[in-house]
Order: sequence, then structure tokens, then C-alpha cells
Amino acid sequence: MTLTVHHLENSRSQRVLWLLEELELPYAVKRYERNPVTMLAPAELRQIHPLGKSPVLTDGDRTIAETGAIVEYLVELADGKLGPPAHREDALRYRHFLHYAEGSLMPPLLVKLVLGRVPFIGKRAQKRIQPMIDVHLDWIERELAGRPWFARDTMTAADVMMSFPLEAARSRAGLDAGRPATIAWLEKIHARPAYQRALEAGGPYAYA
Repeated sequence: MTLTVHHLENSRSQRVLWLLEELELPYAVKRYERNPVTMLAPAELRQIHPLGKSPVLTDGDRTIAETGAIVEYLVELADGKLGPPAHREDALRYRHFLHYAEGSLMPPLLVKLVLGRVPFIGKRAQKRIQPMIDVHLDWIERELAGRPWFARDTMTAADVMMSFPLEAARSRAGLDAGRPATIAWLEKIHARPAYQRALEAGGPYAYA
């Protein structure tokens, strides 16, 4: 069976390509471009999954949607590589960040993005969202100041999940040199050979 990533430009699916490269699993990429006016995914993605969202992974006749579910599927496929560490506390941190990335961190970032496209009142409303984002970024900075990776002293799939929201935060939500541990973490993942190969596989990506 062939793993195929249905990859939308400048989206969460870049993480899936990176993970596949880290796990050294063979895969194919089918690229999709956003509507240049609405920036939404094209309708043809609904032929892969009814929600029409990316990423979607197909493995033979099996279709898996949602980044976190895809990440867990691939870690299992790779016999646990980059999965939860053996130590219980590290494993709990792993699970926390695996779900925190989309469950808590990404929603205010998405709200800020949407508000930025609303004339007049959107810009004002963004100012109320930024303090909420800052609470997350300050906490993440403290976490990364205490260890090099999110779960433990080596990289795991939790770091893969955390990459997109922090890349987005650096692009549009105030993550800068004032949080040096987080910036150092971003620069570290961007320098990884597997990350660079994933960029080649996925095409232009605005957040790297």
C-alpha cells in the first residue's frame, strides 16, 4: 500500500510531510492550491474526505483525517518511533502537547487570522485576542527554557504537532526574539534535514 498525503499549500499538512521524512516512511504527495480570493481549500478535496480539509492521508483504501490522528497513525506504523517516551511524566507531556497544539493553542491564532480580514472592527477585536495568545506563548517559553524539546530531551511527534501553531504565531501573533527559547526551538526544527526534505516535497511554505 502507498501512503499519500493530500497536501494543501501553507497548511497544517506540512507537519505530516515532516513527520514522514523523520520516520523515513515512503509516501507520495498530491498537492492542492488555495482559492486565491477566499484562501479556502479547493472543492476537489471533498472527493478525498467529505469535510474537504487538509491534511488527509490515504493508505490503500483507508482514509485518515485530522493531523493528530494522522500523526498517531504514522507513529504506530513506524513501530513507535518518535512516539511517547518510556518515562511516565515524559509520556504525559507528550500526550498533552500532541493535543494542546490544536485543542488550545491553534483556536485563538485562527480567530486572530479571521479577524484580521474583517475591515475596521476586526483590527480592534484583534487587540482583545492577542493577550490570550500571549498567555500561551509565555507558558510555552517557560516550558522550552527548561528542556530542549516539548516532551523530553529528544524530539518526539509532539514537537511535530507544535510546529505549525508556533510558525503561525511567529508570522502573525507576536512571537519574536522576546521569547528566545521558543525562537531557538523553531530555528532548530527548521534546520533539520528531514524538515528541509519535507519543504522540497510540499512546495512553497510561507512559515518556514
